[in-house]
Amino acid sequence: MKPILLASQSPRRKQLMELLPWEFKVYTKSVDEVIDETLSPECNVQELAKQKAQIVADQYCDNWVIGADTVVCYQGRIIGKPKDEIEAKEILRLLSGQTHQVYTGVALIHKKLQIIKTFYKETKVTMQILSEEEIQEYLDTKEPLDKAGAYGIQGYGARYISGIEGDYYNVMGLPVHELYTQLNQIVSLTHKK
Repeated sequence: MKPILLASQSPRRKQLMELLPWEFKVYTKSVDEVIDETLSPECNVQELAKQKAQIVADQYCDNWVIGADTVVCYQGRIIGKPKDEIEAKEILRLLSGQTHQVYTGVALIHKKLQIIKTFYKETKVTMQILSEEEIQEYLDTKEPLDKAGAYGIQGYGARYISGIEGDYYNVMGLPVHELYTQLNQIVSLTHKK
C-alpha cells in the first residue's frame, strides 16, 4: 500500500497519526476554511475535512488521503481560532465554568478507487471557572492564539479542563480509535478486491 497522505499541517495530528500502524506522509494544499452558518457543526467539520482531503487526492489518485477539521461549539455557536488576544480573552470568558462540545470531522478519500468516506466524533469538555488572572496568565503563554476555542487540552490549557466525556484525542484534533477502526475496515476490504 502506498503511504497514506495526511492533508493537515497540524503537528498534533501528525503526532497522533504516528500512533497508527500505517506509513504516512504529510502533504497539504491550502483551502479556504469557511464555516457555513446554515450547516450543523457535525456537517461543517465533515465538509471542511473533505475539502482538505479532496484537493490533495486530486493530485495523488493512488493514495489514501486523510483530511480533518476540528471546531469548538458552545450553545450552538461554532468558535474557531481567535483573531487576536482580545478575542481569545472573550472566548475564554465565555467557556469559563461551562461545558462545550468539540467536533472533529474526518474524510478518507481514494480517488482511483472512487471512495469518499466521512465521519465525525463529538466530545464534551468542561472548563473550570477561570479568574481574570488565570485568563491573563494563560494568554501570556500565547497558546490560545492558534487553537479553536482558544485553548489546547494537550498543553497549558490542560490545567483548566475539569472533565471530558468522550474521546480525548478528538479534542486534540484526530479521533485515533475511530480513524483506526474505519481505515482498518476500508483498507482490508479494498485489498481483498
